[in-house]
Amino acid sequence: MTTGTGAQTLNFQAEVKQLLHLMIHSLYSNREIFLRELVSNASDACDKLRFEALDKPELFEGEGELAIRISFDKDAKTVTVADNGIGMSRDEAIAHLGTIAKSGTKEFFSQLTGDQKKDAHLIGQFGVGFYSAFIVADKVTVVTRRAGLPASQGVKWECSMVGDAAGEYTVEAVDKVGRGTEITLHLRDDQEDLLSGWKLRSLIRKYSDHIVQPILMKKEEWDKDKNEQVTTDEDETVNQANALWTRAKGDISDDEYKAFYKHVGHDYDEPLAWSHARVEGRHEYTQLLYVPAHAPFDMWDRNARHGIKLYVKRVFIMDDAEKLMPTYLRFVRGVVDSADLPLNVSREILQESKDIDTIRAGCTKKVLGLLEDLATSDEASDKEKYATFWKEFGKVLKEGVGEDFANKDKIAGLLRFASTKEDTPDETVSLADYIGRMKEGQDKIYFVTAESFNAAKNSPHLEIFRKKGIEVLLLSDRVDEWVIGNLTEFDGKPLVSVAKGGLDLGKLEDEAEKKEAEKAADEYKELLEKMKASLGERVKDVRVTHRLTDSPACLVADEHDMGMNLARILKAAGQQAPVSKPILEINPQHPAVMRLKYEEKQFDDWAAVLFDQALLAEGGTLDDPATFVKRINQLMMAMSDN
Repeated sequence: MTTGTGAQTLNFQAEVKQLLHLMIHSLYSNREIFLRELVSNASDACDKLRFEALDKPELFEGEGELAIRISFDKDAKTVTVADNGIGMSRDEAIAHLGTIAKSGTKEFFSQLTGDQKKDAHLIGQFGVGFYSAFIVADKVTVVTRRAGLPASQGVKWECSMVGDAAGEYTVEAVDKVGRGTEITLHLRDDQEDLLSGWKLRSLIRKYSDHIVQPILMKKEEWDKDKNEQVTTDEDETVNQANALWTRAKGDISDDEYKAFYKHVGHDYDEPLAWSHARVEGRHEYTQLLYVPAHAPFDMWDRNARHGIKLYVKRVFIMDDAEKLMPTYLRFVRGVVDSADLPLNVSREILQESKDIDTIRAGCTKKVLGLLEDLATSDEASDKEKYATFWKEFGKVLKEGVGEDFANKDKIAGLLRFASTKEDTPDETVSLADYIGRMKEGQDKIYFVTAESFNAAKNSPHLEIFRKKGIEVLLLSDRVDEWVIGNLTEFDGKPLVSVAKGGLDLGKLEDEAEKKEAEKAADEYKELLEKMKASLGERVKDVRVTHRLTDSPACLVADEHDMGMNLARILKAAGQQAPVSKPILEINPQHPAVMRLKYEEKQFDDWAAVLFDQALLAEGGTLDDPATFVKRINQLMMAMSDN
C-alpha cells in the first residue's frame, strides 16, 4: 500500500513482531544495551565502507574521516545515533530493518518460554542488534543513503510501536546530502533520564570505549547564569577510539575485554574465557579470541559463517572469515589483525593463501591451549568453566577428532564421557581419568555405544564388566560413532568396543573362567550348530558368550564389521550401510538356554525369540514385531499347559 506522500507501508514478518514484543516487555531491566548495539552497527558500517573504498575510493565522497555521532534533544525527547559509514539503499533498508537476517531464527523462537527472565537471556544470546532500539523508544526513524548513490536516493524508514499502526513500518525516498545512517529514537515517557549528556557519555564509556572509530558528542559546559549544563558547538571524542587488540595486555582490564567481546560477539552475556596474543616471526599477526558461555542458535548449521573478524593493519577486511578457524571451533568469536596480508585480500586469496593456513594453525593451537588450561587447572572456578564449556560445545569439539589430524591427540585429551563409574548421563570422565583408574593388568579402554544413555547403561554387554568392576565408557551421542571411528587409541591404550568381536579380557580373566568357557563351548557344540541352522540368514554365527552373567543372549558385531548402532544411524540418515550379519552369543548358565538344549517341539520358536530379545536389548528394532508377539504368546500358552 502506498500513501499519498510516496511512502510505502509494510508489515513486519511474524518473527520480528514477536521479537519486538519481547524487547519491550522482557529486556527493560537491561535497557542500556540499546546504545551498545546501535554503536556496534554504526562501527560495522564504517568498517565496511573503509573496505569497499579500497577498490572504489570515490565512495568516500571527499570525506575520509569516519566517525559516529551521538546527540539528544530534550524538547523533542529524542536520542540520535549517526554514522558516515556505508549506509543503505532502499532494498537494503527493507531487508535489514524489516526482517531478522540471521540463521537459527526458528530455533530461537522454538525455545521461547513466556518466562520474561529466561526469554531476556535468550534474546541476549540471539544478538538483538537494531531491534534493541525499541527497548527505550516507541518510535524509531532511520534516514540513510548508501555511499556512491546520489543525494536524491536517500531512504527514510519509520516504525511506531503504539496505536493501531504498531507492527507496521513506512519506507519513503528523501534527499540526504551525506552518506551513512542516522537513527533517531523517540523515547518512551519513562526513559527521559537518557536525555542527558552525562548519562549518554557514561554508557558509551561503559559499553563502547573500544570502538575503533571516534564517537563524537557536542561538548558541554556549565553556564553560571542558567545554572545548568549547556551544549556548545565544539565536538569531543568520548571513547578511546583505538583498536583494543593493539594495546598491551597489561593495559587492558578484564571489564574492557568483556565489553569488547559483547561488541564483537553481539552477545548479551560475558565470555567464558579469552586469549590475547601477538605473534611475531615469519608471520606477524595479533589474535584476540573468545570462547562464549552459551552456544549460538545456528551452531548446528555447519555452513553458517564463523565468528572471526579479519583486519589487515587495523583495516577491517571481512566478517566471519571462516578460513581462520576450523569448523569444529565455529563457536569461537574474536579478531585477527594481520600485518602481512595484502589490504585488498579477497575470499579467493584467503582460500589459497599459505599465510592464512599459518594464522589458522596458530589460532587453533591457541584456542585448544586455552581449553586445555581450563580443563587441567586445579582452580575450582576453571573446572566449573570447563564443565560449562563442555555442556555447551562438547559435541562440536568432538567433530575435531576426525577433522583435525594434527591436533587429534590434543582434542582427545579434552573429550569428556559418561561411564559406569558414576552411572549418570553427566559427561565428566576424561580418557586420562579412565587410564588412571584402570585395573591392574588392564591394557584397553572399553566403551559401549547406544542410541540413548539408558540403552548404553543397561546394555547386556556390560554384565561381565560390572561383575569384575571394570569401568566402561557409555557413549550415546550420535557424534560418538564418528569419534571412535577416528580415535583408535589414546596414550598407547587401544579403544575397544564391548559389543564387537570376541571378548578378550587378557590378564583380567582368570584361568578357571577360561577353562569353564572352553568346557561350555564343547558341551553346547550341538546346540550352537542347531541354532545356527534354525536362524539361518539372520546370523553370521552362534557361540557361547564370555560377556553375560544375567541375560540369556546378546548380539555382537564381528571384529571388522560395522557396529550395529552406527548401521542404524546411517540408515536413519538415509544412507546405505554395508550389509553385515550379527553374531548371537548365548549364556549357557541361563535357564532359558538350558531348557533350549533339550527342546524339540518348539525349538525354532525359542531360538527366534532369543534372537529377537537380544536384538531389542541391543537397541535394534524388530523387522516383524507381530510375529515376535505371536511367538511369545504361543510359548507362554505352551508353558502354562505344562
